[in-house]
Amino acid sequence: MRRRGPRPLHALSWRERMNFLVTNRVPRKALTHWMGWYSGIESPRLTRVSIRVWRLFARDLDLKESKHRVFTSLHDCFVRELKDGARPVDPRPGIVVSPCDAIVGTCGTIEGTTVYQAKGFPYELAELIPDPGLRERYRDGVYVTLRLKSSMYHRFHAPVDCEVRAIDYISGDTWNVNPPALKRIEKLYCRNERAVVPLHGEDGENDIMLVPVAAILVASMRFHCLENDLNLRYRGPNRLSCYAQFRKGDEMGYFRHGSTIILFATHRYALCPHVHSGMHIRMGEALLTTAGHAS
Repeated sequence: MRRRGPRPLHALSWRERMNFLVTNRVPRKALTHWMGWYSGIESPRLTRVSIRVWRLFARDLDLKESKHRVFTSLHDCFVRELKDGARPVDPRPGIVVSPCDAIVGTCGTIEGTTVYQAKGFPYELAELIPDPGLRERYRDGVYVTLRLKSSMYHRFHAPVDCEVRAIDYISGDTWNVNPPALKRIEKLYCRNERAVVPLHGEDGENDIMLVPVAAILVASMRFHCLENDLNLRYRGPNRLSCYAQFRKGDEMGYFRHGSTIILFATHRYALCPHVHSGMHIRMGEALLTTAGHAS
């Protein structure tokens, strides 16, 4: 794919221009710290008002599937759990399921080590992932970009039966990760706060990897296998050793608002035929398949 430069601001629609300016041309880190404080205030009345305001900007916010309908704080609503059975998990062997509810962004084959955040906007695995061994392992593999809107269910789950043995944390910026920003900011995912999570299958091999990417208002990730949250205030080591086992569909952690997960797989896998950019997908639905398995 031929590379092109970022789209000038005037080339975006007026809605995209306003969205980009309002969510990016602001003190992003300061606003993110403030949102973290505000969303944690435990006040039933303030929470009800905040959710009403939130609905003005996220009209698709649907709490009918939530396990609880009363929330102690805005954060409590952001990271809500769902009712049992709300997200059936595809049980077929050889199927990798979506780890989260999302809109599918760019997806397809990794061109050597080149991936795309948007049409004409390439980035290199070396710019996203610090471990050279991991980068080489996913050469010519496949990738799927999964964007979580603020209104969506924010917890993420294991896409396969797996073990997590270590997580790499990379601190960074908090650019918005919505389409207007992806059209303007080159290598955006490589600039933002993120974590690299290799998943080891039952054979011990690492053929699937998750890269959760934080964004404005959401620069905080919680992994159940780690003691501390990963956020802009974290000052510990970048490589965090851990050990946890997950069955396909088990909850691994959550974002505190909404963001993006990039799922990488080795060349053993391919996109399921129905998966395409722009589609809505739910956690547990088929995303990738191995050779010889129908999707």
